Amino acid sequence: MWSLIFFCLPIWADAASMYGEILSPNYPQVYPNYANETWQIQVPVGYGIHLYFTHLDLEPSQDCEYDFVEILSGGYVEGVLCGQKKPRAPGSWIVEEFRVPYNTLTMIFQSDFSNEEHFTGFAAYYIAVDLDECMDFVDEPCSHYCNNYIGGYFCSCPPDYFLYNDNKTCGVNCSGNVFTEPSGEIASPNYPNQYPENSRCDYRVALSPGYSVVLTIRSDDFDVEPADSKGTCHDSLTIVAGKQHFGPYCGSKFPGPSEIRTRSNILDIIFQTDQGTQHRGWKIRYYGDPVTCPMSVISNSVLDPKKDRYILKDTVKVTCVEGYEIVRQRDSITSFVSSCQENGEWSNSHLSCVPVNCGDPPPVDNAQASYVSELQEPLYTAAVRYQCEAPYYTLENKGHVIYRCSASGEWVNEKMGTKLPKCVPVCGVPSNPIRDTGRIFGGTRAEKGNFPWQVYFSDPRASGVLISDRWVMTAAHVLDGYDKPPIYAGVINVRREFLKSEAENLIPEASFIHPGWKEEPAEPRIDFDNDIALLKLKEPVKMGPNISPICLPGKSPEYELEEGTLGYIAGWGRREKGRLPADLWKAQIPVVNMDKCRSVKPEGFDDSVTYIFTDNMICAGGGKDSCQGDSGGAYAIQDPLNATRYYVAGLISWGPKCGTFGLYTKVVRYLDWIRETMREHEDEEAWQK
Repeated sequence: MWSLIFFCLPIWADAASMYGEILSPNYPQVYPNYANETWQIQVPVGYGIHLYFTHLDLEPSQDCEYDFVEILSGGYVEGVLCGQKKPRAPGSWIVEEFRVPYNTLTMIFQSDFSNEEHFTGFAAYYIAVDLDECMDFVDEPCSHYCNNYIGGYFCSCPPDYFLYNDNKTCGVNCSGNVFTEPSGEIASPNYPNQYPENSRCDYRVALSPGYSVVLTIRSDDFDVEPADSKGTCHDSLTIVAGKQHFGPYCGSKFPGPSEIRTRSNILDIIFQTDQGTQHRGWKIRYYGDPVTCPMSVISNSVLDPKKDRYILKDTVKVTCVEGYEIVRQRDSITSFVSSCQENGEWSNSHLSCVPVNCGDPPPVDNAQASYVSELQEPLYTAAVRYQCEAPYYTLENKGHVIYRCSASGEWVNEKMGTKLPKCVPVCGVPSNPIRDTGRIFGGTRAEKGNFPWQVYFSDPRASGVLISDRWVMTAAHVLDGYDKPPIYAGVINVRREFLKSEAENLIPEASFIHPGWKEEPAEPRIDFDNDIALLKLKEPVKMGPNISPICLPGKSPEYELEEGTLGYIAGWGRREKGRLPADLWKAQIPVVNMDKCRSVKPEGFDDSVTYIFTDNMICAGGGKDSCQGDSGGAYAIQDPLNATRYYVAGLISWGPKCGTFGLYTKVVRYLDWIRETMREHEDEEAWQK
């Protein structure tokens, strides 16, 4: 037998309708066998569904296994109906009803192969009802306050809280706080009361550059939900300072160090909480630790004031140690001011203290300077030795030859200070020893180097003697009428060609005749007392083998002349037969008693002429003698205190008759005048003592 089978696809009530009716097939007639029909009910979001039956007449069965209506909602079976139902209460037409807190509901109707008693099925209706989400949800829809309205609900938060973007969760608005004071305290929200859940607190400490943040946390000031069994902190405190990270920390006691030192002036404190258990929270103290600067700004310097530690904004005076300086473009300094900067470096640290540079050792005439220290450049502590050009020059002050580069930038000698040494000509030492004992008048020629102090006067023909590199001594009568005569040094042959090629032309700058010299007619002059004069040269003459001065006598008793003392004379004066030689002639003659000179009858004069003899004169000779043209030359005697040199005992002055005995100005009598004249006309002493 064939049977009619009903199979229906799901039927949707009006989409999101506020109400609707659902009837079994053929209602109110007998429903068919093999029926299988599904209805999907949907009301607007924010509403629940009230489903109620006004008629229910299905084949009854154990556990509704034959014919049934099944109601599903939210993935759960709300109920299964079968059999016959009557109104639940007097006066009501509702035989069964369901209320679901969802806006969708599914109804399924199934019948088996027989409906023998002609059951008529069911009539059901649904309506959208306002849902009290705040009460009907098993899980709380809001973390704090839930507010219901027709068709929905909204969440709200307590004071000082804010609602997250999920519109359900509340948190504390504890971010954005920036602490800029040099020190202070930061605490979790509500501390020491319980901190809020579902929160993220961001605190920033932003100190001035040059400070690093230091945190101190006492163990008793920390109480955050402990980590779970896996060691995860659900509520946590994290500290970030630049590249430094500390935490996350949690627990009933602070697990980290009591003091956290950072290397940054900016620090972030991040506190995160979940919805779980809340605790008291935490309190942190902070302060700014100023940067420290090195104990030295630059090398070779000292700081004032002296401290054990220099911090930001400290200002010091930096002074180079002795002998060091700071060289700038136009000058040099020894100190400057420096400040400890926020980057931990000193200002002006680009400067440097370098050894004082004294410059090249000052030149000294006729000397060479050479380093005698390990330091071979003109810097502080370097030492040089001055050495005179031997054998023609020697130091005026023996031993004062070492000069050191001082902290003042000058070359200084221990005793002389900054005054430079002076090289004076070596006096009285012939470069070619005198060996011949012949006489001038009819004597022998001198050799080069025998008399390096000999100076030739060409007009008038006469001689002079070098007593320093700037002074020539001669007889006063030689300068009668000749203020600045032409004079030459360094030759023994005075022919014109030799004067041009070999001689050193000396240019007189000034002449000084002894004030005791009397001006008289040249012929016949009978008074040669004080016959001495000095010539100052325009430029110093360079000493060498053929040019060097003769020594002056000393005032000690050893320089008192005795009869028989031998000395040398030299000159270009008249020889036998009246000839004037071109070559220098020399002779060795003794000192004799003044009576010898008085006894000689003057040549060419009558007996009425009486010459004046004084104690300022020396009488010497006897067969060997000077003559006209030799005036001003030296009577050179070996130094009694130093046999290697000669001193000028006398100056060739005059004589009664050539070839007999001659008179010589006694130089020792004029030492004071000589030295005073030279001192007065020079900035420094230039004579040989």
